[in-house]
Amino acid sequence: MLINKQVILDRIAKACGLAGRAATSVRLIWVSKTQPFSEVEKAIALGARDFGENRVQEALEKFLPCREGIACRIIGPVQKNKLRKAAQVAQAIDSIADLESVLKLEALCKEAGKNLEILFQVNTSEEATKSGLSMQDAFDFIINLPEPARLVYKGLMTIGKNTGNPEDSRACFAFLRNLRDRIYNSQPKFAHFTELSMGMTDDLEIAIAEGATMVRVGTALFGKRITILPLSIS
Repeated sequence: MLINKQVILDRIAKACGLAGRAATSVRLIWVSKTQPFSEVEKAIALGARDFGENRVQEALEKFLPCREGIACRIIGPVQKNKLRKAAQVAQAIDSIADLESVLKLEALCKEAGKNLEILFQVNTSEEATKSGLSMQDAFDFIINLPEPARLVYKGLMTIGKNTGNPEDSRACFAFLRNLRDRIYNSQPKFAHFTELSMGMTDDLEIAIAEGATMVRVGTALFGKRITILPLSIS
């Protein structure tokens, strides 16, 4: 059930207004992970165009064949043996954090004749349970990447602190914005390095205030997925 589309859009618009930004400067990513294909279809009918999936197999089931104007973004870590399938189904992978994945994706995209956007995930909360480049290593890692041919280095992604207080994530988001700006201004190969994917349901206002260009929202849009267990037979 798609329950809060207008509520989320209104929150985004209000946050943008307070930050002196146009509402169109922030893209809403509909996090469709764990949601059935039928819910994705309903979201598309309501105007959704950008979807986020954690698992490659789930993305394949929902977004192949690819449809014009509908973007699937892989927002969870991708195992090396799943990179080929990820490159096949996704228009963007937002969770890159190692050189091997960059090189393999470049080769796969050359082979397929496809361009692919990538974001680099940074662990700005410094929590061991989260993936991503460390805050200390992210700048040097990214600026030393090879010049891409088929990949498009588009920006950065992070997840705020899981404390229950959205303000606790402000420093994380500000760090990511400053890092993005440093990289964007460093070399010509980062001419498209403009995106900041940060902020979810609870902290999207803080993320927008700090410069987010994408916010990722799941349960607040789709509601919780209800799993119906089979009846036990005694």
